[in-house]
Amino acid sequence: MPKHADLSVIHDTPATADEVAAGWRIVMPACIAVLPLGLALGVLVVQSGLQWWWAPVLAAVVFAGSMEFLLVGLLAAAAPLSQIALSTLLVNFRHVFYALSFPLHRVSGRGRKSYSTFALTDEAYALTASGSSARWSSARILSIQGFFHLGWVLCVTAGAGVGTLIPPWVVGLDFAVTALFVVLGIESYKLRRSLPMPVLAIGCAIVAALISRENMLVIGIGLLISILIIAYLLRGRPRPGRKRPTGGEQL
Repeated sequence: MPKHADLSVIHDTPATADEVAAGWRIVMPACIAVLPLGLALGVLVVQSGLQWWWAPVLAAVVFAGSMEFLLVGLLAAAAPLSQIALSTLLVNFRHVFYALSFPLHRVSGRGRKSYSTFALTDEAYALTASGSSARWSSARILSIQGFFHLGWVLCVTAGAGVGTLIPPWVVGLDFAVTALFVVLGIESYKLRRSLPMPVLAIGCAIVAALISRENMLVIGIGLLISILIIAYLLRGRPRPGRKRPTGGEQL
């Protein structure tokens, strides 16, 4: 054994067919779950006036779920590149925190690490959030991300094919992105049962629309993030005349 051998690579499970199959079994339910969403995105691409081939391009190159829905509208409206870049940063900023616990250290090779970083989606993070993933092989982690990437591209492309068959008099399909975020908002409220948060978000959206309807998304998200950061910083400061609660005191 070389004197300076990398023990993490030695103990890593080889890229065998068993590991790839294990990755497929883990990710298969997620692939099935996003089937309707991928079909909806493909249909939205065609119904927005874009060529059908934009669907597989967005699915393969962007591969960012909700951002792809937003990007379709931005492309259809010929939004400036600066607005697209800022929108992408605001929507996908959460991925920075995903990287803190994602088992990227288990992926060997610079090229594989680069792809694993690119393919770090919400679903990939959720599937690898368990403690056991810290011992998974590089092949299993990459197969999870690769199979999900492939499944997403196929679903979106199939949706674009279906979209070309829908008669032009069928309208309202572009409401899919709005409906998506409405459902996500309802589910988030059911989970947290926090009324101030959705009220604050709606308020930011109204203010952004009054300022500039063309830049409503960027202004609204930026305003909401700024308020949340300020609230977080102020929460850590004790109020005048009030002591910080100790471990035995109730908040």
